[in-house]
Amino acid sequence: MTFHEACGIVGIASDTPVLTLIQVGLRALQHRGQESAGVTIHDGAHQTHRAMGLVSSALERLEARFLQGTVGLGHVRYSTAGDSTLRNAQPITVSSGSGELSIVHNGTIANQHQLREEREAKGWAFLSDTDSEIIVRLLANRLPRLGSPVRAIRSTMERLVGSYSIALLHDGDLYAFRDPLGIKPLCLGRLPGGHVVASESVALDAMGARFVRDVAPGEIVQLTTDGIIPHPGESQARAHCMFEYVYFARADSRLDGQLAYNTRWELGRRLWDESPIEADVVVPLPDSGTAFALGYAEASGLPYREGLIKNRFVWRSFIQPHDAKRRATVNEKLNPVPEFLAGRRVVLVDDSIVRGNTSRRIVNRVRDAGAREVHLRIGCPPIISPCYLGIDMPSREEFIARGRSLTEIARETGADSVHYVSREGLVEAIGKPVRELCLGCLTGAYPVPIPGGKQRSQATLEEYSQG
Repeated sequence: MTFHEACGIVGIASDTPVLTLIQVGLRALQHRGQESAGVTIHDGAHQTHRAMGLVSSALERLEARFLQGTVGLGHVRYSTAGDSTLRNAQPITVSSGSGELSIVHNGTIANQHQLREEREAKGWAFLSDTDSEIIVRLLANRLPRLGSPVRAIRSTMERLVGSYSIALLHDGDLYAFRDPLGIKPLCLGRLPGGHVVASESVALDAMGARFVRDVAPGEIVQLTTDGIIPHPGESQARAHCMFEYVYFARADSRLDGQLAYNTRWELGRRLWDESPIEADVVVPLPDSGTAFALGYAEASGLPYREGLIKNRFVWRSFIQPHDAKRRATVNEKLNPVPEFLAGRRVVLVDDSIVRGNTSRRIVNRVRDAGAREVHLRIGCPPIISPCYLGIDMPSREEFIARGRSLTEIARETGADSVHYVSREGLVEAIGKPVRELCLGCLTGAYPVPIPGGKQRSQATLEEYSQG
């Protein structure tokens, strides 16, 4: 099974039709998933539409039955578990003894195979190979017996191991809940005449909603036109995904109180403190490396130039589902500007290196544009272990940093030098205690039980490092 990232979710309960606002929110979250998009609108019954492609094409010209509903869900998908096909697109809608259920899900259930095998042994039939269907079927099975959506959700959460931020529509009632460690982001907002839940605060901004707060880890909330009804969780543990701060979230999103842009700018400043170099110009890999490069340039006093211009109508290369598409996308997406690069010693700043393929091609293009030297500076520490909680890192063999020195990585990428920010620098830039972050892909120690993996129990970064 190949795991990927990411997905974006929106849910709205309002006293006016919600379809247009859901579309606006999903477009603001398009960076989280570009394979498929879908909506479920409740107008006496659940009306679900799903299609492959971007929001602008997948959700255009919907039928009249979608236009009047005042409660609904939306989803953009990049496959986290399951193939990139329409049958795995979301929302997923099923019928239960207590009414219709639809869910949208961001995250990955680490024990999905066990749950599926248990249910298949009891005669359950699944229509997709996505872990999200397991969740909705567990909910549908529990609702008639437990009689309350909140109790059914809580009972289902007790069986799930992994990361999940979910919005659930039960007939005309909207609920949202987040895994007990808060691995994936989820926030609440206030609209005129209603309330909204979304993966990132930028969706609230786009919809004209006022940010209220983040959904707490382990919390269940019901959203109504009049207010938000909370049902707190009991866990005090936290394991926020560090990669949300480094890459996935839009730079203007606020994640559990922290602006992603500020984290990335601070990481760039720390890169200069930890790895100063004689150079002529600082160049970002747009857009994910921009805030890092600005922090680096301001700390170093070196001039900042946009030496690589991005074609903004090309998908993000990291979340392309196939490496061949990632390779083709790089040349189409980034075009070097020789006037800023020729004859210069260039500091090329990016958010992260996973496989190294993209970095190698970009370094070659910068050299072809005339750069005298190319020095890679990376705003995320070396990634050495797979992520089982929602990121496209399926095997240890893919990681360029695993088992290689910085000199060897520079040779592999074609750079004159490579330096990553330290783990200490990462944790301090995010501004949360190390015990509240998931650093599994950096350490090999995970916040939940992973078959064949270590479960984190360390309290300090030094202990992480020893692991």
